[in-house]
Amino acid sequence: MFMNEYYIVFPEGDVQEIPGRLPINELVDINGQGISLPLPTTRMIVFRVARIKVNENRGGNETFHFLEQMTAEELIPYAARS
Repeated sequence: MFMNEYYIVFPEGDVQEIPGRLPINELVDINGQGISLPLPTTRMIVFRVARIKVNENRGGNETFHFLEQMTAEELIPYAARS
């Protein structure tokens, strides 16, 4: 049986399994779920998928999505205008 497994890797090195693949530059929350835009505020914990690594094994693939945390200044273009 061939299985695909997907993970997010936080900047500190912690790894968490997620249900599916994420695209590069996707904005996600702490659970790896995509965030809908515009953001209500810049005072949120938001990560961006910085790179993706795929380990191909005999029984399946492991896809690792490496995240980087975004600062409040980086979130300004994504926030709703008041």
